[in-house]
Amino acid sequence: MNFFEHQDQARHNTTKLILVFGLAVMVMILALYGVAIAVLAAESNGPVRLWRPGILLAVATGTIGLMAVGSSTKMAQLTQGGHGIAQELGGRKLSPATDDPAELRLLNVVSEMALAAGTPIPTLYLLDDEPGINAFAAGYSADDAVIGVTRGCLDQLSRDELQGVIGHEFSHILNGDMGLNLKLIGVIHGLLLIYMVGRVGLRLGYYSGGPSRRSNDNNKSQRALFAAAMAMVVIGYLGVLGGRLIKSAVSREREFLADASAVQFTRNPDGIAGALRKIGQLSAGSSLVSPMAETASHLFFGEANGSLAFLGSWFATHPPLGVRLRRLGQAPIAAGFAAEPPLAANDSPAMGFQAATAVAPVPIATETPSADRFLTALGTTDGQQLKQVRSLLDQLPAGLKTALHDPLAATAVVFALLVRTKPALQAQQIEYLSATYGPEIKQRVGQFYRQIRTLEPGQDLLLIEALVPALKQLGPEAGQQFLKTAQALSQPGGRLQLKSFTLQLILRKRLAHAMLRHPGAEIDRLEAIWDDTLTLLSLLARIGHTRQDDALYAFKLGLSQLPGAKKQASPNQLPPVTAAEITASLARLEQAAPKLKQAIVDACAHTVLADNDVTPAEISLLRAVVITLDCPAPPFIR
Repeated sequence: MNFFEHQDQARHNTTKLILVFGLAVMVMILALYGVAIAVLAAESNGPVRLWRPGILLAVATGTIGLMAVGSSTKMAQLTQGGHGIAQELGGRKLSPATDDPAELRLLNVVSEMALAAGTPIPTLYLLDDEPGINAFAAGYSADDAVIGVTRGCLDQLSRDELQGVIGHEFSHILNGDMGLNLKLIGVIHGLLLIYMVGRVGLRLGYYSGGPSRRSNDNNKSQRALFAAAMAMVVIGYLGVLGGRLIKSAVSREREFLADASAVQFTRNPDGIAGALRKIGQLSAGSSLVSPMAETASHLFFGEANGSLAFLGSWFATHPPLGVRLRRLGQAPIAAGFAAEPPLAANDSPAMGFQAATAVAPVPIATETPSADRFLTALGTTDGQQLKQVRSLLDQLPAGLKTALHDPLAATAVVFALLVRTKPALQAQQIEYLSATYGPEIKQRVGQFYRQIRTLEPGQDLLLIEALVPALKQLGPEAGQQFLKTAQALSQPGGRLQLKSFTLQLILRKRLAHAMLRHPGAEIDRLEAIWDDTLTLLSLLARIGHTRQDDALYAFKLGLSQLPGAKKQASPNQLPPVTAAEITASLARLEQAAPKLKQAIVDACAHTVLADNDVTPAEISLLRAVVITLDCPAPPFIR
């Protein structure tokens, strides 16, 4: 199953979840309706009709209304996505500029994995007050994903074990589990509101004297209200238990896949297995002390809340540790436990490794991939990708490594990447920079410019992605100024270079995405974005083909991969393309449904790879386009 199929499956799972909860609500409505009829029968002196449409409508309206209020209120609280969840759990956002070795190690493990997977580097939160070993990933998409890690992970896990846990969380990001998990929180809160309203009704009835203390004239109505409140408490609580049952079943189903993905990602089954064993051997286990633990229990790496353990394994959000270990082909948990220090002697916190423990350079594959292989590689991860990323990060000059944790240095590195080699254009760019940031910027950019000239092909895009967490530390005004300056540097004299345009796409996607919400609904018809697809394929066909006939062939080959393309008007020559047009088209294509987006990416890959001779500039632009379309593109496609 590829990335797009996982996303499509996540949508189907959401639909099934809505249907299951809809069925649960129907059962609750019928139960409350039965209670209402029973109360009427008890209070009436004569026979009562069982079918009372008016009462059923009132019960249904009230129940659905309460659920809608509860769910919408909770979802409104979750507009911040994973950031809101992390803060409610007591998380502290980690800064790339931290000097704590354990925190640096965590930041670098996450950065390396994100770069290898081709996803944005998630924001990290540390749950300082949680001694258990646990972690979670939360957000509505990979662009706004956060990863939270407990203090127990930093204190108890080695780097390999921490890497296994983080690899597990990246599976949830890549497989589209996060959005479903947030919806679960909202829906269950809606069920909980029915129970809470019932409790309020009981409390009001008690403090007002209760039905037994009222006069005969009011006694019947008081008994009816008391019975209704009691029914809401009982049925609401059963509904909440049913919701938790569904939540736990959904969570358990995804955990085995996430464990297996972590092994594939790291090529080290002992890492995640070691973390699972330590959870079983540690007194705190994976439990959380936060009162939010139960609400967010299905987000975590391990069982976060054991308060429902007495109800049996059906309410467990995770499979038993022994079962997870057996699925990984590992031995059961051994007796005894010796906690490892957060940093072993050979466990450097630095991005990549220091010279004493440097990894041998991993050769980058130069074979041109097929279009099918490129599509299959999206959203997948493996240990070789991770090794290559770590190797390239290790080879970065010392000054560039420092810039990964310093926002001001990071801006200067980006400017240096955008500086042209032609003296006339370079002088124009430096003059613009000096006027914007002051004369001292020239020396800093010049220093990084010399170091950047030593980078391998493709290493510049990897560097841009690695700089994003530091760039996100810029304030709103500084961030806007940075993006404006980067855009101006990309086209000195109005001339846009392919490399600069590629870097611009990555920067705009990674830094401006949070401020640009998608307008309108999801697009699932090709005709709605046909012209935008033509614009994109025309750009890709022009890159790497010097002969017009070859470019037109590549363009037509890409179009042929689109479902229903024969029904659309297809031009017999390449449509003209400008930077503004391609930017606008990509913004609309970003709204395509997963299956349609898969066809568009497939068409792009066939266009670029039509001649089986791909330059680094072509593959870099293809990756930038794919990333702009919300698809994780690993840096090395073999």
